[in-house]
Amino acid sequence: MEPLANKIRPKTLDEFVGQEHLVGIGKPLRKAIEDKHLFSYILWGPPGTGKTTIARIYGRAVDARIYELSAVSAGKEDIRKIIDEPDTLLEGRPKVLFLDEIHRFNKAQQDFLLPHVESGKLTLIGATTENPSFEVIPALLSRCRVFVLESLNESELKTIIKRTKMKIPKDALDWLSALANGDARIAITAVENCQRLYGSITLENLKSTFEHAFIRFDKKGDEHYDTISAYIKSLRAGDADAALYYLARMIEGGEDPK
Repeated sequence: MEPLANKIRPKTLDEFVGQEHLVGIGKPLRKAIEDKHLFSYILWGPPGTGKTTIARIYGRAVDARIYELSAVSAGKEDIRKIIDEPDTLLEGRPKVLFLDEIHRFNKAQQDFLLPHVESGKLTLIGATTENPSFEVIPALLSRCRVFVLESLNESELKTIIKRTKMKIPKDALDWLSALANGDARIAITAVENCQRLYGSITLENLKSTFEHAFIRFDKKGDEHYDTISAYIKSLRAGDADAALYYLARMIEGGEDPK
């Protein structure tokens, strides 16, 4: 069965929610898509913020043959097959490779990509949750524009959750949009699984099934500092519940309590 997140995935920019600084009227990615401008770029941002969706919308806009690979499981041979595919099968369309988690490609694999991106034989769209300045080789990075995506805010998440067309009480919607931590995929999957398991969506059902699924904490990345900052602010404000929440996130994420 097709996941709900795929069923309701936007197919046009007008359906897309969030990232107004990139896809709003007159903004760089919207302009590139509307002008059918073909170029390589990297989408850097947290999970569930629209990287795959933007890549697919872009691929359709430029009328490309879009290939999707995950750097977790793909290798040089997968790239070679794409490069070697006869142009006669493309009917004049350009080749666009969407490489998810590009930071998982090692230097040799990225080096293999480089000449094909340089020559224009392959247009690359990379997606990563890690800073590309540290994870992508300089030669490849210099040939790509980097777009930074932001976590979705609660209002944007509520808009996306409502698109599931499921009956969700306000308290459950408020709780989920806050605890999903800016990740639309987590929110949609939570709604889908809760409906499947319980037959209805309530705050209690969501909490009992998915509370621990929303922890996102990177000991070495930006999440580390953002979560610590939120924890300290909660302490200063005397908000015990919020302080305990951020403390739990850090501990579950692997932070040493010492």
